[in-house]
Amino acid sequence: MNAPFALSRGGVRLVDLADPNEVARLEGFVAGHPQGTPFHRPAWFVAVAGATGNRPLALVQELRGEIVGYLPLDAIRSPIFGNMLASTGFAVGGGLLVRDGADPQAVFTAAEELAQRLACPAIELRGGELPEESGGWSLKTESHCNFARRLAADDEAQLLAVPRKQRAEVRKSLANDLTVEVGRSQRDRAAHYAVFAESYRNLGTPVFPRMLLDSVVDAFGTDADILTVRHDNRPVASVITLYHKGAAMPYWGGGTWDARRLRANDRMYYELMLHARRRGCTAFDFGRSKTGSGAYHFKRNWGFEPEPLTYANWTAPGAAVREADPSSSRLSLQIAIWRKLPLGLANRVGPLIARGIG
Repeated sequence: MNAPFALSRGGVRLVDLADPNEVARLEGFVAGHPQGTPFHRPAWFVAVAGATGNRPLALVQELRGEIVGYLPLDAIRSPIFGNMLASTGFAVGGGLLVRDGADPQAVFTAAEELAQRLACPAIELRGGELPEESGGWSLKTESHCNFARRLAADDEAQLLAVPRKQRAEVRKSLANDLTVEVGRSQRDRAAHYAVFAESYRNLGTPVFPRMLLDSVVDAFGTDADILTVRHDNRPVASVITLYHKGAAMPYWGGGTWDARRLRANDRMYYELMLHARRRGCTAFDFGRSKTGSGAYHFKRNWGFEPEPLTYANWTAPGAAVREADPSSSRLSLQIAIWRKLPLGLANRVGPLIARGIG
C-alpha cells in the first residue's frame, strides 16, 4: 500500500493502488481521456513494476470529487543507471493527463517532492502535459519520433499502401515457406521470448525479464496478443501487440539472424496489419524510434511518416543527469561487448540489468 502523500494546495494525492476501486477509477479515466494511452493504464505500469521489482505510483488531482489530473509513475532503481521516476516505466508513452480545472504545476511540484522523498534524483515524462523549462525541468524534442497511420480497407489495399520497394520485400516474404500463428498460450510466449532474447543480444541490449512480458500480456487480457512467424516450425520473428482505442500497437518484437534472409520481419508486420484490421482496428501505431536509427528508416520504408516526440526531464538540484541512452558514447563500448556474449549468458545476466533501465 502506498504511504499517504498530499500537498497543502492543489488537491494532489497519491493513489492507493492496492484498492481495486481506485484502480478501476483510473482505468475509466484513461479510457475516457482523448490522450490516454495503454501506458497510462494501471494494467501497464502496475504490471511492469511488479515484474521488475520496482514500485508503481499514481498521483491524482481532484476537483469536487472528480479526477482532473492524473500522472502514473514507476519508481525505478538501478545501481548502474541511477534511480528515477518514469511516466511510465518501460514504455514509450505516459505523462500527465489533465481535464478542465486542473493545475498541472501542482502535479509537477508533487512529483518533484515524491521523487525526493523516494531518493529518485530524476523524473522522465514521456508525453502528456509538459512543464515549462525551469526549476530543474528540461524538454527534449525530436530525439525520438512516433509512426502511425490508418489501416487500409482490405488485404490487397494494405499491400498496395506499402511503398514499392518495401512492397517487393513483402511479396518475397509471402513466397517463402513461413507460417504465422497468433495467440497468448505458453507456446506463443516461449516462442516470442526465445526470438526476443536473441534479437536483443544481437542489438547489444540487455533483455527484459520474461516475467515482465508475461505480466503485461496477462494484465491486458484480450487487449494483447502474440504473432509469431515460423520456418520449419522454428520461431524466427515474433511480436507482442497491444490494442487500444482501435489502434494496434506492436511493442516488443524481434527476429533471429535468419529472419533477415527469410524476410520474416516483413511478413510479421504485414500479417499483423491484416490481423489488426480483422479484429476491428482502424489504425496501426508502429511506435517510436530514435531519430535517424535503423528502426526509424525501416518504418519510413513502410510509408509511415515520423511525428517528433517531446519528453520532459527533471534533475534534482546538485544531482548528475541520468544517462541510459544506448546511443551515448559512454555506453557504446558496453553495447559492443554485449553483442559478443554467448546467448545463454546474456539471457541470464540481461534481465538483472534491464529491470533498472526503465
